[in-house]
Order: sequence, then C-alpha cells, then structure tokens
Amino acid sequence: MNMMCYGGRDLARAYRTVRANTIKIAEEIPESKLDFSPAPGVRTVRQMLTHIALADSFAGIHREKRTSFDGFDFPAMVGQMQAEEAKLRTKAELVELLKSRGEETAAWIDTLSDEFLAEPFTQPQGMTPPTKSRFEMIMSMKEHEMHHRGQLMLIERMLGITPHLTRQMQERFAARQQARA
Repeated sequence: MNMMCYGGRDLARAYRTVRANTIKIAEEIPESKLDFSPAPGVRTVRQMLTHIALADSFAGIHREKRTSFDGFDFPAMVGQMQAEEAKLRTKAELVELLKSRGEETAAWIDTLSDEFLAEPFTQPQGMTPPTKSRFEMIMSMKEHEMHHRGQLMLIERMLGITPHLTRQMQERFAARQQARA
C-alpha cells in the first residue's frame, strides 16, 4: 500500500503557486528599486529575484538520479549562481527568468513518481538526519523560495508597497464585513 498522499502533481501545483506569487512581487516592485538592499551585506532585490529563479539548480542532483552528494561540485554550483546574481538583468528579464525556470522546474516535478520521491538521498557526513527523501529535498526548493519571498514582502513594505497577498486578504475581509452589514 502506498502511503504517499502528496505526490509529484501536488508538489508541482504548489510550486507553481509559490512561483506565481513571487512573479507578482517582481512585477510590482518598480524597476528603479531593483538595486535596493534593506541592509549592508544583504542581497539587492535584483540579486534576490535572480537567486530565487536559479535555486532550481539544486534539482540537478535529482535529475541526474544521484543518491548522494558524492562527486557533486557544490562550491562550483554556488559560484555559478553568485555570478548569475551579479548580472544586471532588467525587470522584464527577471520576470521572464522566473517564469521560464519556474515552469520548466514545475513541469519536471509533475513527472516524478511516488517511488522516485520516496527514494532516500544521503546527506553529507555530519548532517542530521543522515538521509532525506527526494520529496523532502525537492520540497525544500519551494520552502527556500517562500523564505526569500517573505524577505521580498518585507522589502515591499519598506518601499511603501502593500504586498498583493496582504491586499487580497484585506479585500476578502472587507467583503465579509460588508456582507454582514
């Protein structure tokens, strides 16, 4: 009996939802604010959006069907991502990168079987737990994006923008209040 209740299709749908919300934020932050950083040493909006768009690079270990990080050049991948973050992309280029990479990754996730998602993946020595399922590791890409999206929503507030998810919640609340009146 398969105990997996949340499979590749569900994960792909959730990933698309998270990415759509990130894209909406990217569309709402003015191009003139892409180089805003909330504090010294913190990524700019432009760098953070690029980082989010390219975070799916971590899926490469699963696309290659590796079962551990053995032989994977993690520092080289991080270096490539940092070089990409340093590129001065326009807002339109960032939005397109988020859309294309997001859909490519979601389409791949959509094809993953429950058996593949349940496979154990050995973590680097000293990590706890010593193994994680592919599901947990792939889901962590979505969680990582949500982490940075939370930062972007706070940056929106610093720029005087009410985040779209907050506006939507306020509209639903106001509609319920009006319906009761």
